[in-house]
Amino acid sequence: MTDHDTAYKLLFSHAEMVRDLLEGFIPGDWVGQLDWHALEKMNGSYVSDDLRSRHDDAIWRLHWSKGRMPLYLLLEFQSSVDDFMPVRMHTYTGLLHQDLVRRRAWDTQGKLPPLLPIVIYNGEPRWRSPTGMAELIQAAPQDIEALQPTQRFWLLDQGTFDQDRLASMRNLVAALFRLEHHRTFAEVPEILSDLIDWLRPPELAGLRHSFVAWLRRRLPQWMPGVTIPQMLDLQEIQEMTRNSAQEWKDMHHQAGLREGLQQGLEQGSTNEARNILRRLLVRRFGAVPQELESQLDAAPLEQLEDWTERLLDARSLAEVFE
Repeated sequence: MTDHDTAYKLLFSHAEMVRDLLEGFIPGDWVGQLDWHALEKMNGSYVSDDLRSRHDDAIWRLHWSKGRMPLYLLLEFQSSVDDFMPVRMHTYTGLLHQDLVRRRAWDTQGKLPPLLPIVIYNGEPRWRSPTGMAELIQAAPQDIEALQPTQRFWLLDQGTFDQDRLASMRNLVAALFRLEHHRTFAEVPEILSDLIDWLRPPELAGLRHSFVAWLRRRLPQWMPGVTIPQMLDLQEIQEMTRNSAQEWKDMHHQAGLREGLQQGLEQGSTNEARNILRRLLVRRFGAVPQELESQLDAAPLEQLEDWTERLLDARSLAEVFE
């Protein structure tokens, strides 16, 4: 299991993250009918009939308020694109159904509860791979086509969400997505300010610690070359990122001033060379036509110097500007 998987599994082991995930990113009126008091994290380790162990990243059981119908949520966390992700999710849902059968978790009509498989992807390239088994299976004869698996999963590609829309949401998962795909590092302390405010209640101390653990894995990638101290809380991380953002802003400002100064000096030399060449051309050949004036105005320093050298031996304007 990668550091990414471990960190995300830790974050989504908290009911508050699961609730914000469903309320903020899964469409449908049915989400508003869920009984959040009955939200329960399940054991995600299953063993198939051939004794091969598999492990789901996170499995939760929910209930609709009306009728108390159970629903199982399967979460898978990805930092890279997997072309055969539907096969993995098809296997995971099969193992979960198998476990539900062993526990006799069917209703009075012998039907198993529905499942909601979700893949949360935080990689840089956008996800273009299949999200369903039907996209992976070759066309079959009509008589057996209906027998092929059609397992699909709900994909949440973090990089596709509008940052301004995420910023307008009071949502823990939206803040996570904003941090993962911040546009400038200066946004990081601003987002952390929201998290500090939202996670202030004492009962959310565990989730605060999980965010700190996740940030300690991400900060070295956002701040290469910077030593990350053993920070104990979000306030310390926010202060460090704010100071670093200001330092980088000052450095870039100073670099911009130096670059602007150098450009100004070069531009001054260019203007001087242009004026000298124009006076020499007028002295040798008379008035300079408008189309050549335009070339003079647009020419860089190297070109002006080249034309000036040609002027020494040229017998006409055409020979200078050939």
